[in-house]
Amino acid sequence: MNQAKKPSVLDRPSSTFLCAAWSLLLTAGFCLGEDWPQWRGPRYDAVSRESGLPAEWSEAQNLAWKAPLPGIASSTPAVWGDRIFLTSQAGREVRLLCLGTDGKERWWYRLGQEGAKGREEENNGASPSPSTDGKLVFALAGSGDFAAVDFNGKEAWRFNAQERYGRFTYDFGMHTTPLLHHGRLYLQLIHARLQAVIALDAATGQEVWKVDRPTDGRGECLNSYASPCLWVRGGEARLITHGNDYAIAHHLADGKEAWRAGGLNPKNRYDASLRFVASPVAVADLIVIPTAKNGAVVGVSPDASGVLSAGSPGEAWRITRGTPDVASPVVFGGRVFLCRENGVLTCLEARSGRQLFSERFHPETYRASPVIADGKLILTAKDGTFTVVKPGETLEILAKNKLPDQFTASPAVAGGRLYLRGFKHLYAIGTK
Repeated sequence: MNQAKKPSVLDRPSSTFLCAAWSLLLTAGFCLGEDWPQWRGPRYDAVSRESGLPAEWSEAQNLAWKAPLPGIASSTPAVWGDRIFLTSQAGREVRLLCLGTDGKERWWYRLGQEGAKGREEENNGASPSPSTDGKLVFALAGSGDFAAVDFNGKEAWRFNAQERYGRFTYDFGMHTTPLLHHGRLYLQLIHARLQAVIALDAATGQEVWKVDRPTDGRGECLNSYASPCLWVRGGEARLITHGNDYAIAHHLADGKEAWRAGGLNPKNRYDASLRFVASPVAVADLIVIPTAKNGAVVGVSPDASGVLSAGSPGEAWRITRGTPDVASPVVFGGRVFLCRENGVLTCLEARSGRQLFSERFHPETYRASPVIADGKLILTAKDGTFTVVKPGETLEILAKNKLPDQFTASPAVAGGRLYLRGFKHLYAIGTK
């Protein structure tokens, strides 16, 4: 009998060969890193899939470069390829900046003037974060000046949202960041004069639709400083806006309401100062909705419908206390992480809302939202302390890192680096 020939790679079934090739391509792409096109990253959830990032850094360790900035801001950089985009306020002028990933400035664009003054030095006209689709960069100033420019700084379109939609009446300045998705920009304008959700054509800046967002809030609650988030599962998607006592899910096609979560500011003990700043976060099987001032946090099922309240079938769970006042939640590994403004980190089981721990990790002021990078949770304190935590069921601090600056912007993760935006400098953490 003839001995059977041992098959080579080319002799194996084509599906096996294709799977191996696809695996290699995925691995190659993973090693090359990914872009960070907007505030909460490529999947709108503040989670980066990159690996090999440093867990420890300082001015003397793992600092690729730092670049001076013309003024302070709380906006997070957007990164695409070898370009970094961020806004900054220089005097009264709000600028959109483009830096290379070598730290050198390539150009800047005059976006607008300072908007209404915010609280202390944390909030100004450069609080909304820019975004990019790889062709255009989109930026909104607190004054309502909204523009798109190409990668060379040439203006594609611009308008002023106050001229188009009416004067802003925010108590502490306008800070909402538009959400970019599949050729559209989604904007929530929630203040005393207007309660609206707007979809814009990203290529032209023209309005696609605008819907009213009726609510029964009052007082300071009329103003929302949160930003919309996006829920995506397969081919389904919903825009979720947040403010004036409700989180509301909208159909992307026309803005119509799919569901609204209420009871976030209970009527029987109503707090007229409960303005929302922290934004929701959504993953495939859960939407996490914060409130304010150590109030409730609600987990909502993506299949919810109608008006939800405590105990509604569309709610996955609800905890009555523990919400962050400013920093937005992050979900990773089946757990929800909440970073309160005073340095308390709370971890919940995502499926049930059961608290796993709630402990103070570094007593400071927290304005930036946490991110997950290289499987680690990064928490940004205003005093320049970055606490790196293993995102498990107990508090395990892996490192504490310090930079000589103040930070209220959330980190960006792209191309094998962390980009940390301080008041004075932009810091690139990683290899040179």
